[in-house]
Amino acid sequence: MKIIINGAEGRMGKALSEMIKKSEEHETAAFVDRTLKTAPEKKLYSALSEFSGEADVIVDFSNHAATPELTAYAVLHNLPLVIATTGQTDAENKMIKEASEHIPIFLSYNMSLGIAFLADIAKRAAKMFPNAEIEIIETHHDQKLDVPSGTALLLAEEIKKERKASALVVGRHEQGKRTKDEIGIHSVRIGNVVGIHEVIISTGTQTLTLKHEAHDRALFAEGALAAAGFIRGKIPGIYDMKDITRGD
Repeated sequence: MKIIINGAEGRMGKALSEMIKKSEEHETAAFVDRTLKTAPEKKLYSALSEFSGEADVIVDFSNHAATPELTAYAVLHNLPLVIATTGQTDAENKMIKEASEHIPIFLSYNMSLGIAFLADIAKRAAKMFPNAEIEIIETHHDQKLDVPSGTALLLAEEIKKERKASALVVGRHEQGKRTKDEIGIHSVRIGNVVGIHEVIISTGTQTLTLKHEAHDRALFAEGALAAAGFIRGKIPGIYDMKDITRGD
């Protein structure tokens, strides 16, 4: 499988590149990054529009601001697209949805299969303990830009499927009691933490803590590569990690 890596010079782009090098089944069709100087003989390109070679899928580890160019290129060339960035605006999400009418798009705020499993368990726990209070704590390295993390929002949205009346409360800055309908989200930025997500569920008589800790960014590259293999050959639409875990 020939893969275009968009955002090739970022930490995740480099991790994916290294993983592809070790694979006998995959190869990098193009390394795309705005910091690169285009050199086709080395498969280096400063923009997607500069690459016109053969590819089977695009994996995007760049920035959500690249959404217009990314979706337009993928639709124009009829290429399946894996989006592994976070922080999309409403306008960008609309572009992704419109593009998914023409091509298959794999969209996930977190490419970890472990997080997909955590989200499923958290959703089931919310159903099992309908009156429990639920809080989410996410911890990341001090260079992360978006707050709260896309993964924390993903976990909250899964829980809300069982708690439709719940409201997300991001951080607490005001005096007052917690309401029963809250799902609290708290962010910690410190050191070089890859990613820790905790879902705390308390009934008053017992507390259940669900936790996922990422030790190496390579796990996200593994997930992105699995997503690329999964999305290839699919019909247009939006897919995510749950589709992989279900084996759809």
